[in-house]
Amino acid sequence: MLLLNLLAPILALTLLQVTADAPSTGAPTAGPQANANTVTLPTLTAEEIFARLVEANKRRARQLRGYVGRRSYSVDYRGFGGHKEATMVVTAHYSAPSEKRFEITSESGSGILRGKVLHKLLESEKEAASAEHQSRTAMTPDNYSLTLVGIDETPNGGCYRMKAVPKRKDKFLYDGEICVNGRDFAVEMIDAEPAKNPSFWTKNVRIEHRYRKHGDLWLPESNRSTTKVRLGGTAILTIEYTEYQTQAAEHVASR
Repeated sequence: MLLLNLLAPILALTLLQVTADAPSTGAPTAGPQANANTVTLPTLTAEEIFARLVEANKRRARQLRGYVGRRSYSVDYRGFGGHKEATMVVTAHYSAPSEKRFEITSESGSGILRGKVLHKLLESEKEAASAEHQSRTAMTPDNYSLTLVGIDETPNGGCYRMKAVPKRKDKFLYDGEICVNGRDFAVEMIDAEPAKNPSFWTKNVRIEHRYRKHGDLWLPESNRSTTKVRLGGTAILTIEYTEYQTQAAEHVASR
């Protein structure tokens, strides 16, 4: 029972934060592109970048009809109570605006981690898909303040590196850095920690989330969450997202 107290709220929080950021869409905007040696992006203020990001997200909501994809989950816990691990492969179905359905195709490892943690993550994500929850956790001025830190070179033309500060202590918001693609104004990466400690049992939680461009869509590619527990030990959750088939409002694209 103690192991569940240590892991379940931590891992559920991590996935809720990831799924709060829905896929980003939108055709590339005109502007300078990066080359092999330097990154050249339009000179914009943090407020202008934030405004363009919000607009791109609104466009996404209008365009995206749904997607199907494969997810591979892995959780590894070492610490109090010994070493436990589990894996799960899932086919995820999303239909706009808020319907999610999951089919577990395989799973292995610790029964307690599979039944009480990984399965719970899927249930939590379904609940997090509601419009009310998305509004409370979305990257908008109601929930965050953004400060421009710098410009980074990326394979997709460079990004604006931003410091994201939540406007309230909420365990479903995060505090850290994001990279906003300078051509599409979509989030490429998130490196952060929860704005509020999700549980007495957690000492530190670090979230690393990456997106990848598929056609005109930016979809989750990977997530790694590392949790340090108060009694000693570490829990690592990884999620890999592959085999997307996406449906947009005016066409269907597979990548």
